[in-house]
Amino acid sequence: MAGLRVTPVHRNGQARLYVSLPDGRAVAWYDRDSGHVSLLLDDHWAEVLAALRPYVVGAPTVGPPPVPTPSDLVRLSLHPDDDLAPNRPGEALLGDLERHPGTHRLRTDPRRRELAAQQRAGAVLERLEGAGWRVLHSVPLPGAARIDHLLLGPAGVFAVRSLDTRRHRVRIADPLVTVGRATPLPLLRDARHQAERASLALAAAVRAVLLLVDAERVEGAPGAAPDVSVLTDGALPELARAGGVLKPADVESLYWTARDRRTWLRV
Repeated sequence: MAGLRVTPVHRNGQARLYVSLPDGRAVAWYDRDSGHVSLLLDDHWAEVLAALRPYVVGAPTVGPPPVPTPSDLVRLSLHPDDDLAPNRPGEALLGDLERHPGTHRLRTDPRRRELAAQQRAGAVLERLEGAGWRVLHSVPLPGAARIDHLLLGPAGVFAVRSLDTRRHRVRIADPLVTVGRATPLPLLRDARHQAERASLALAAAVRAVLLLVDAERVEGAPGAAPDVSVLTDGALPELARAGGVLKPADVESLYWTARDRRTWLRV
């Protein structure tokens, strides 16, 4: 069987390698923790093992998959190209920097500062996953827009915009946000708009969050924008202590809807 594709997926402490046909249909998966290859097409076990050989250490066990959970069924039906779960924090920026590295010699490329802010925020958000939260990064919207991070958990769904504040003072005057002496920008309006688009796509309430990464001081944030949460990266873990909005099954259902790229095509 030619053209088998191996896709690594690392989420919630689970590491798997999915083997699929060129059209996206799953053939097998390898669970790194158990060392077991679950075959969906028994007559192609040799081709599957050949595709996995560069990634497998030792001799794996091979056999039928365990009885699938609802999450497994959704995962197996999702084409790897449509799965947003493998996206890294700042995925879109990483791709842009690879294609267009820039020629700045005397100053830092602003995209790299933005990337660093998204990576720092992403690392904090991913630490919430052990408390019943899910997170997706760099969620594409029609056009050039992206949701930096989509956070789903007991307290609801949040569209998180990361802002590099570079140890500057940040002033909030809805809808404007001013970082240091830079030109004020209507970032709160933009955050609201992205949350509205996410809400339309997911058919669920989505709250906007403006995440200030490495801010020295924040002025005017409390109550300045009641419908947008303005947080520093240090205060972000407070969300893990909130709850009472979504049950675990609701979080999982919304997460599997959100990780499908096709969910975001018409918002």
